Amino acid sequence: MIVWFLSVIGRVTTDFTQSLQRTLVATRMRGIRHTSRYGRSLEDQRTLWTMGHPLAILPPMMDDLARTEQELLRVVAADGDFLTEIAGHLIKAGGKRVRPGFAMAAAAALDFSGAPATLDVIRGGCAVELVHIGSLYHDDVMDDATTRRGVNSVNAEWGNHRAILAGDYLLGRASELAAALGTEVAGLLATTITLLCDGQIQELQAQFDTDRSVDACERSIFGKTASLLGTACRIGAIVGGLPRPVVESLTEFGLAYGMAFQIVDDILDVIATDEEAGKPTGNDLLEGIYTLPVLHALDDPAVGPGLRSLLTAQITLDERDRARTLIRETNGVTIALDIAQSFADKAAGVLSDLPDTPGAAALRAASDDLIARANAPLR
Repeated sequence: MIVWFLSVIGRVTTDFTQSLQRTLVATRMRGIRHTSRYGRSLEDQRTLWTMGHPLAILPPMMDDLARTEQELLRVVAADGDFLTEIAGHLIKAGGKRVRPGFAMAAAAALDFSGAPATLDVIRGGCAVELVHIGSLYHDDVMDDATTRRGVNSVNAEWGNHRAILAGDYLLGRASELAAALGTEVAGLLATTITLLCDGQIQELQAQFDTDRSVDACERSIFGKTASLLGTACRIGAIVGGLPRPVVESLTEFGLAYGMAFQIVDDILDVIATDEEAGKPTGNDLLEGIYTLPVLHALDDPAVGPGLRSLLTAQITLDERDRARTLIRETNGVTIALDIAQSFADKAAGVLSDLPDTPGAAALRAASDDLIARANAPLR
């Protein structure tokens, strides 16, 4: 598995450095204000970041995330109020802004001063976040989701057609931001969107397939999650003007962290309560998305056959709960946690040559926090 991952890192990193040479239109920026409809002020959002952001130990992070919030809202403003409202819907609903945080921490990897992020670094992080948010609009349409981040999903509020177009609009805005930062960043973001779509399609193709291979699962994770976190780190490093060997190391860190991040999320979906995970759990089984802990549980000779009989397209909530219980009776979660640990170790290892700056320290702390999150419900 590790050999495969390193080979993919090598191929994708090469693709990034040979990125598409495209010229996109200049970025337009317009103002937009928070409305009270969402019930979450910037002060509330700052509290969320302080309590739960994996990079919170970086001194300027909270202020830089506040700047990011305002920049996101400015970037998505359209000529008409209606599109502006739809495009800003999930931004105003809040979020940890993990991907912009990684762009800012990566840019600060060699900086001992603790200075705030530059505007270009903020905008690079916003480009990655807009790709992520745009993908959520599309995901909610595919999943027929009704809520997201505590508010109505865009498709539930305005319908599938408008949600899809608004998601496309966010991808367009992300591309404009990337283009303004240079052709390498523009090409990098285009490659990342391609990888994200490929990962999602692979996952859809494997729905309700109890014979899905571990290798196929990891490749899907690489596309849908790891590539975006790798890109966040790489954009931060490029825009921050870091030496090319450091750019490569930070890219590798982001990819490895992204793999661990998604595996931990998949473990929590099986073992955690909604309160422990901070979101509804058990949905993957209902949607036929069989992740690493599930696939390894299916290999258990004592439990596998019974588990397999529950995992169908007609699965009920009761059957879902029985399936979760069976999975926890196997070593599937332990095996998946070991895999996540290996990726987290890989992420931490590539930072070993970096100086002990606040940015590098924040990235190391984020890797440690991942495994602690997965272990918490097991205690």
